[in-house]
Amino acid sequence: MKKYKVGIIGATGMVGQRFVTLTAGHPWFEPVVLAASERSAGKTYEEAVSGRWAMTTPIPESVKNIVVMDAVADIDKIAADVDFVFSAVDMKKDEIKALEEQYSLRECPVVSNNSAHRWTADVPMLIPEINPDHTAVIEHYRKRMGTKRGFIAVKSNCSIQSYVPALHPLRKFGLETVLACTYQAISGAGKTFERWPEMVDNVIPFISGEEEKSEKEPLKVWGSIVDGEIVTATSPLITTQCIRVPVSDGHMAAVFAKFANTPDLDEIKELWSSYRGVPQELNLPSAPKQFIHYFEEDNRPQTGLDRMLEGGMAVSVGRLRRDTQYDIKFVSLSHNTLRGAAGGAVLAAELLCAQGYMD
Repeated sequence: MKKYKVGIIGATGMVGQRFVTLTAGHPWFEPVVLAASERSAGKTYEEAVSGRWAMTTPIPESVKNIVVMDAVADIDKIAADVDFVFSAVDMKKDEIKALEEQYSLRECPVVSNNSAHRWTADVPMLIPEINPDHTAVIEHYRKRMGTKRGFIAVKSNCSIQSYVPALHPLRKFGLETVLACTYQAISGAGKTFERWPEMVDNVIPFISGEEEKSEKEPLKVWGSIVDGEIVTATSPLITTQCIRVPVSDGHMAAVFAKFANTPDLDEIKELWSSYRGVPQELNLPSAPKQFIHYFEEDNRPQTGLDRMLEGGMAVSVGRLRRDTQYDIKFVSLSHNTLRGAAGGAVLAAELLCAQGYMD
């Protein structure tokens, strides 16, 4: 596999920092451009993140002295210097949408952590183990935009990656109705406890826009390509509540599900443990060896114990049992800034490389 030169736009924020740590030692990717807002431009990366480095590992030596570029003003140079960019910019949604399109029009593919293009009909919203076939819509984007290499691909909202992977293998039983309550870490808001002391010893029962995303995005992930557009699935019916909890990393979900044909509990556990997607078949560098892990213990998964399972890229499930109103209920967990954000986007980029879209 060739080494791809990558840019990270929005490199100084929390998700951008994750992209930096994940790509600095990556076997396929080399971060050669780090870009952010004009207030960071011209500084070395170490200077730009001084006092706000939020990762538990140090700034990688290989990127400390890279001079930060302006993600907007330097777009032509950035696009010319890299094979593709990861996008984690912190701007208004319409500004992000326009900026990512400008990169794609300069024949620079964009793999985005942002929500701006999640509902663009010819932009795939990828969970690589679930809908790798959706990358085929890229050719329709290129035709519409008049590009040869340029395209945009996005990853889904971090919250749905805590429970959609566990539901996906069960759709064959006629998944009809889902209730999911998510308990989401503060890093999902780009915060640490030092920067958000109000979250210590506290729970906030509202996350702006999160419930709408959590109810609608799975239906695009489970959709199909029709006439050059991704058409959303019509089922299951999903309702959610999303709650911010005093946890640094890791989104947990309590899930209730009803089926047309109720599956056996042991059959469900076997489907989870044996499920393999295209990333596992291709042995992509960031792919967990086992996508879904089931814990038999009554008190697992636990955020502190299990969020880093397989480098934070696996999904943990436990407490599967019958329910009095739904057919089954269970608890599931994923790392929100690894599997749910930068790590999921890196895995998506690996898939796109393996499929030839970055060439």
